[in-house]
Amino acid sequence: MPAAKKTPAKKTPAAKAPAKKAAAAGKAPGAESAGGGARPESRTALVRRARRINRELAEVYPYAHPELDFENSFQLLVATVLSAQTTDLRVNQTTPALFEAYPTPEDMAAADPERLEQLIRPTGFFRAKARSLLGLSAALRDRFDGEVPGRLQDLVTLPGVGRKTANVVLGNAFGVPGITVDTHFQRLVRRWRWTAETDPEKIEAEVCALFPKSDWTMLSHRVIFHGRRICHSRKPACGACPIAPLCPAYGEGETDPEKARKLLKYEKGGLPGQRLKPPPDFPGPPAPPLGAE
Repeated sequence: MPAAKKTPAKKTPAAKAPAKKAAAAGKAPGAESAGGGARPESRTALVRRARRINRELAEVYPYAHPELDFENSFQLLVATVLSAQTTDLRVNQTTPALFEAYPTPEDMAAADPERLEQLIRPTGFFRAKARSLLGLSAALRDRFDGEVPGRLQDLVTLPGVGRKTANVVLGNAFGVPGITVDTHFQRLVRRWRWTAETDPEKIEAEVCALFPKSDWTMLSHRVIFHGRRICHSRKPACGACPIAPLCPAYGEGETDPEKARKLLKYEKGGLPGQRLKPPPDFPGPPAPPLGAE
């Protein structure tokens, strides 16, 4: 008699097992292949995943933008210096009176220090910030003919201006691509395992290497938007996150969709953004002026 044919084993349950296992472990489907499994993620896989995250964020935040109100490069430079250790909202509520009093570097360089301190007091650390503003304004007046320079090597010579501030100004006032490594950016790129570095300059270098130069400025806006709205520091809204399947850190925060939605901030939570004068395509309401919260 001919030998009985063996029935091939069904592969469907085995194919679904990783997703079930990930769910049981509190991970999003696909998280293990995003650098969280036993095998290290290859460089090629990392680049592909990072760029896919950027594409997904571009769909979620097509209106991503710098969240500081400004009308020229000098205003953006000043606002960015003021944004240290405070929110962009508080800066935006403070700068209208500041720029009315001192519209140019020459005006600000000649400012009475005590009056300047009082105008920027709401942003915190106002004495140190006032010294930086007086110093950078004088430098712009004396060394750059009252104009904000469009080169990183010049910007970082100004008092109170480091690489982060310089990249903000270059990317958004001069169209020069750059990565803005603020606290949100650092937190998210480490959660996504784009880098294990902790030094901002090393983080900047490693993330820059994952993307074409033309993506750097908008990538920064998208990542920072996501960090402020969904991927919070203490309790990420994992259950409401559109890139959960790509995130190795899925499960660090609230995974229940209903509970996660209650954690959303700014326009994602139906609340005002940080700008008093947001772009026309911004989907949320503008922020209130100082004293009207």
